[in-house]
Amino acid sequence: MPNVMELKEKTEMFQILNENGKVIKGQKVPDLTDEELKDLYRWMLRIRTFDGRAIKLNRQGRLGFYAPMAGQEASQIASMIALKKSDMLYPSYRDVGAAMYHGLPMENVFLNSRGQIHGMKTPDDVNAYPPQIIIAAQVLHCAGSGWAFRLKKQDDVAICFFGDGATSEGDFHEGLNFAAVNDANSIFFCQNNQYAISVPIHKQMKSETIAQKAIGYGIAGIRVDGNDALAVYQATKEAAERARKGEGPTLIEAVTYRVGPHTMAGDDPGRYRTKDEEETWTSKRDPLKRLRNYLDSKGLWSDEEEEKVQTEVLDEINETIKKVEKAPKGTVAELMDGLYKETPPMVTKQKDEYLAWKEGK
Repeated sequence: MPNVMELKEKTEMFQILNENGKVIKGQKVPDLTDEELKDLYRWMLRIRTFDGRAIKLNRQGRLGFYAPMAGQEASQIASMIALKKSDMLYPSYRDVGAAMYHGLPMENVFLNSRGQIHGMKTPDDVNAYPPQIIIAAQVLHCAGSGWAFRLKKQDDVAICFFGDGATSEGDFHEGLNFAAVNDANSIFFCQNNQYAISVPIHKQMKSETIAQKAIGYGIAGIRVDGNDALAVYQATKEAAERARKGEGPTLIEAVTYRVGPHTMAGDDPGRYRTKDEEETWTSKRDPLKRLRNYLDSKGLWSDEEEEKVQTEVLDEINETIKKVEKAPKGTVAELMDGLYKETPPMVTKQKDEYLAWKEGK
């Protein structure tokens, strides 16, 4: 009889701060200055404030599609702070927090939500692609980009964000395998927020963790507390260092929680999860509360600073939404503008035919 291989390895979850914001015995705090720690929290607070206001704007009919990100601030911001501005970001539709930290203007986020044709055209000086709406498609892009960096002998890395549900897509497996075989400078950052829309993680896969899937591809895998900003920072920093040294890609599983609905398009979390579960995550595991407690213990933050940041963000949102509400939606003739460096003759021909039809010629 052939021997059946049993792979029992389980990846332990990496933590630095416990749920009360205290350093876990034996763990080393990342080498961040006081100002860098404050900037980390400041950005997490900015994103939490932005998210709450964006939800209200959606309910008022002033924004269109929007995917809430409350609860995932540490995963998105701490990971990006660990990278360089020259590194390439491939976000999903829920990762506008990471994208804005990397340089995407708030105006673009709002324009895209409102359906403006060029709303998500990333500024030339921002190394990020538009948030991907197709589940797991950005995993392939990240693999290719990381391979390109390696071929060019650049020490830049590519990082993509995706949810637990994306690991059930073929693109996830193809992307990781390709990146592994080619030692791509890629970081695959999975925000395991417990649900693929309404499907809980235990109904999505048989493996105990997502991180251990890295074993099958022969790459590094890390399971980190996604609500522990310091742990997320350290895990991402080490993954980037490995990639820059030519040691290949890393799969990071950040264990976190989506506090709000999947999107604002009618999802009701109460139909597939309990209030007790939500209360456990929001009251005991909130990423902002955890980092705020740590900052308070070091005398680095105050209620006055908290209020100042929130006021600044709300003022910026109010100014930005007024501006985008006056912006033209764009026309069909503009649909392909900016898509090509040199517009192909076929596209030019189609555009001319459309304009002729519109003018009744």
